[in-house]
Amino acid sequence: MSWQPDKKAFSHLYLQIKQYVVDKIVSGEWPSGSKLPSQRTLAAQFNVNRSTVVAALNELWANGLIEGNAGGGTRVVDKTWDFISKTTQPNWNAYITSAVSQANSEIMQMINEYEFRDDIIRMGSCEPSFDLIPSDEMADILQDIPKCPAAWGYLEPKGYIELRKEVCEYLRRFGIETEPESVLIVSGALQALQLISLGLLHQGSLIYIEKPSYLYSLKLFHSAGVTLSGISLDDEGINISELRERNRARRGDMLFSIPTFHNPTGVVTSAKRRRELIDLCGELQLPIVEDDVYSEVWFEEAPPNPLKAFDKASRVLYVNSMSKNLCPGLRVGWVVGAKPVIDRLADVKMQFDYGSSSLSQWLAAEVFKRGLYDRHNEQLRKAVRAKRDATLKALERSFSDIASWNTPAGGYYVWLQLKKPVSMHELFTKSLRAKLLVQPGDLYKFQSNTNIRISYSYTSLEEIEAGLEVLAKVIKELYGE
Repeated sequence: MSWQPDKKAFSHLYLQIKQYVVDKIVSGEWPSGSKLPSQRTLAAQFNVNRSTVVAALNELWANGLIEGNAGGGTRVVDKTWDFISKTTQPNWNAYITSAVSQANSEIMQMINEYEFRDDIIRMGSCEPSFDLIPSDEMADILQDIPKCPAAWGYLEPKGYIELRKEVCEYLRRFGIETEPESVLIVSGALQALQLISLGLLHQGSLIYIEKPSYLYSLKLFHSAGVTLSGISLDDEGINISELRERNRARRGDMLFSIPTFHNPTGVVTSAKRRRELIDLCGELQLPIVEDDVYSEVWFEEAPPNPLKAFDKASRVLYVNSMSKNLCPGLRVGWVVGAKPVIDRLADVKMQFDYGSSSLSQWLAAEVFKRGLYDRHNEQLRKAVRAKRDATLKALERSFSDIASWNTPAGGYYVWLQLKKPVSMHELFTKSLRAKLLVQPGDLYKFQSNTNIRISYSYTSLEEIEAGLEVLAKVIKELYGE
């Protein structure tokens, strides 16, 4: 026997020896009736005291795995099947691979893991850095938590009524007229998409989305049996004529759109194109899900009003959230739509989690009431604009000969277009080895080998410059330069 217990391990030596013997029995290497070496021999082979071996054998005897005398005549008992059947794990892989919910891609799993590493420059994260979160102000608000169910108990299916009233008041400034009964509070925009995919769509539904789109990176639609079909973008937004022709070839069930600071391209759909899109979808009887989570993060001028503001037939389901601009950990967002649809989504949500966090909803309502949301967004825009400017300057220094890019008018992303294709997998892994986390373009556009999404919201100004220098070096190495 070459194996020896690890004397630096947390587990006791006698338990390690016991497990070694159990493994030998379970694997069949030591079948029933096999004679074990003497205690003295085992102690010498394992380089431990004899008392340690005795303790291990006592455990095995208590489990009914061995029998005999203590002088060296110890054998594996004839009936070990009962123990083996109770200790052998089920085939969990069979359950995992056959489950309804599909696994993220390998790269997405790595992104989700490395985003929480302190030694990584995170140029893939789509959230504000901690220094941009008004944590002190929210901590002050939390000092006033009331002793009432609104903060500590379960709430009605659609969410905290005071928060829904505040959302309605907030949306009126963007031309959206709605009532609390037509608002559902959700745990972020991603949950809203999940509720819509499971509560309103069926297996085989065809969903139109912009191409490229972050929705391609989400497995929730595939898990729900929904098919995604990409429609190209131009500088004014989604291609209207292409959407018409595609729907003529095969009627779609819904359009998912990100008209304001699109993820990943940063495109802002013009007001003219928004009206055209609403008119076309009315003609095609095509419902729209509008993802508007970045609309507050504008730099030079505010974007046009949301699609929902042009909607006169309750055709648009409007989704927004505080996660991208105020605080990711708050997990508060909302869906606005026709009351029967909101009733349905609220019922599905109750099946999932029996309501979003009551404490978070109460805090979000107070953030609105006390004017903190508006004050914070004004400060956020200035801080993120400085990061955007630093990113553009760093790109000019390091990428002018290898890529082109857009100048985002808001949001958190630069959509980098490489002049020559590279392996996205190699680019991702080489960057990661250099302590840089980026998101390759093939997450957003099928088989893309020339795009990278650069996010500047989480990184510091110093990290932006250092990170882009690393990325340029990796790309040039892949080019063989």
